[in-house]
Amino acid sequence: MLIRFTKMQGAGNDFVMLDETRERLNLTPGQYRFLADRHFGVGADQILSVRPALDPGIDFEYVIHNADGGEVEQCGNGARCFVRFVREQGLTDKDTVRVKTLSGVIEPSLQPDGRVTVDMGAPIFDLARVPFDAAGLTPQAVNSWSKWPLALAGQAQAAPVLIAILSMGNPHAVQRVDDVETAPVLETGPLIEGHARFPRRVNAGFMQVVSRSQIRLRVYERGAGETLACGSGACAAVVAGIRLGLLDARVDVLTHGGTLSIEWQGGLDAAAAPVLMTGPATTVFEASINVPDHL
Repeated sequence: MLIRFTKMQGAGNDFVMLDETRERLNLTPGQYRFLADRHFGVGADQILSVRPALDPGIDFEYVIHNADGGEVEQCGNGARCFVRFVREQGLTDKDTVRVKTLSGVIEPSLQPDGRVTVDMGAPIFDLARVPFDAAGLTPQAVNSWSKWPLALAGQAQAAPVLIAILSMGNPHAVQRVDDVETAPVLETGPLIEGHARFPRRVNAGFMQVVSRSQIRLRVYERGAGETLACGSGACAAVVAGIRLGLLDARVDVLTHGGTLSIEWQGGLDAAAAPVLMTGPATTVFEASINVPDHL
């Protein structure tokens, strides 16, 4: 099957964009894995599909598949690329679009300076909705919130890692580290991602607080491994830092792929304010590829 695609990236988080507004491709998990494969396919952290909206007041449906072929609820960096893609492809003339994901509705907007701002919606702190199984655990209370001790497989002699848990439409576990460059992201990231207490797995964030307005961040993403940047992970880290009393409302997040600007006015009272993320979205190239039918 010959497929036309666009390769895009947002802060180094790279995507294969598919236009399914006229016809559904009906790809299998194996075909998504093929497209994401950096040796045999195109290469991407996620595959993003644009589909026509079925609900009134919605411009498009935004469907996200990780590199492992599994469908997921949210991708913040991808949302920025999404709005640039639909504009460049002539699918809309709007600067702001309302987009439906598995987890709800988001609103990415093109800015005059070329960057894109995404209203990511309000963070979710209800552990059952993350979801996270806290049975038998005793949390550490901080500013009327909680950090949770998580014992990791194969590290019985080590102290549990303390994580802040929330959802940005997808699950996140954020831990503070002294230095992201020496943090054991590749060692403990997979252990947190697949931990039994997260029935849908989780994105594992490693946050270094530089100042009240700046952090450094690495994220081991669910279904993709460590990526150069994770937009929803940046949002989750900033929200966690604010709830823990470490950060102000506007924070620059430094990742290996670039800088994302995050704003959350929810504060310590956990008001249901939306998280705003601003960053780059760039088209890399367009091409076609033959995707094997048997995958």
